[in-house]
Amino acid sequence: MSKVLIKGGRVINPLNRVDDIRDVLIENGRIKKVDKGISVSADKVINADNLIVCPGLIDIHVHLREPGREDEETVETGTRAAVKGGFTTVACMPNTEPVADSAAVIEYIKEKARSNALARVLPIGALTKELKGEELSPMNELIEAGVIAFSNDGESVMDAEVMRRALEYSKMFDVPVIVHAEDKQLSVNGQINEGLYSTVLGLKGIPAAAEEVIIARDLILAKMTGAKIHFAHVSTRGSVELIRRAKEEGINVTCEVTPHHLTLTDAMIESYDSNYKVNPPLRSEIDVLALREGLKNGTIDAIASDHAPHALHEKEREFQFAPFGVIGLETTLPLVLTELVEARELSLLSLVEKLTINPAKILGLDLGTLSEGSAADITIIDNKAKVKVDINNFQSKSKNSPFHGWVLNGKVSCLIANGKVVVEDGNSIIPCKEGV
Repeated sequence: MSKVLIKGGRVINPLNRVDDIRDVLIENGRIKKVDKGISVSADKVINADNLIVCPGLIDIHVHLREPGREDEETVETGTRAAVKGGFTTVACMPNTEPVADSAAVIEYIKEKARSNALARVLPIGALTKELKGEELSPMNELIEAGVIAFSNDGESVMDAEVMRRALEYSKMFDVPVIVHAEDKQLSVNGQINEGLYSTVLGLKGIPAAAEEVIIARDLILAKMTGAKIHFAHVSTRGSVELIRRAKEEGINVTCEVTPHHLTLTDAMIESYDSNYKVNPPLRSEIDVLALREGLKNGTIDAIASDHAPHALHEKEREFQFAPFGVIGLETTLPLVLTELVEARELSLLSLVEKLTINPAKILGLDLGTLSEGSAADITIIDNKAKVKVDINNFQSKSKNSPFHGWVLNGKVSCLIANGKVVVEDGNSIIPCKEGV
């Protein structure tokens, strides 16, 4: 299909500050024109009346589990979940089995994406070998293989000298280091946020300081080296304040927040439901309010799902033995539309910015825009549709979501990835074996 015309949608393009009723013409996988009243003969015409037309969403923090844990997720099922949730691009974390610390593993992931993916898959390389935090990975080899950032994922680099060298090397390649901020000595054996509920429930707490100590240290190292540093899933008021001050100081820092940290608190854990067990843990109401304020004032740059699939038998164990993590690719968009936009805490333009152009800028991608000539990655959203979250209808292989049964606003009506229509009429996913 060489020409697609999207008619009459509310086009939101944060890069150009556009929020207006316009048409979008796609030719040969690129955006040809965005204007009012486009009249051409097209192979496919999409009626977008009363719908939002925005750049394809970008999720910079996703676990696809392949290779190694294909029982939990694969590149194919993960990208099926992604496009159903409105994401045309996902960046996948390196905690695979084996770890993505070699060109061979990166090539394997890219080949799986070429064969099976419905969305664009961008690998993140391991910062240290086997994620042990002891010896740097072959960063040059990984860059040549195609990684777009480095991370130690859920394993914080406790050795400050190793972290310094990692930042120095990453600066040579002009890519960010993505940090999971957790002082393992402060968080050891922790299960939930340290506070009232950890005491009442008899569960070992993880203090806010465990996150904030590493953020403070790594901000100092980022200032020292001049490297790009990005903090994943910030969760505390103190973290937001540290990053705000660092930005004012001119440190090259960005950060993200997850929908679950924006909408849930540690009070939910009274049920002992392990679907509320995440790392960093759900925090207090005060922290949630600070995170929302950080989004509004620009301290927090992006929203990311931290999609972390787990097998049912793993999550159904006693709380203290269950793994950390929830899935989020299919609930992120309706959650933030409902909890932030409908609640008038964030404008639609600002929300789209934090799901498109900002993630693209963080990773240095030429994506996240509807500008003429750009890749035709487009998400069309019915933001008034009422949707009841049902884990049994998820495209993901795993079902570990704390939002089952929630009624939310917002549904993906149509999705175009690299010029190909892969979601149509909301529920129908069109098979695509060519990759994107």
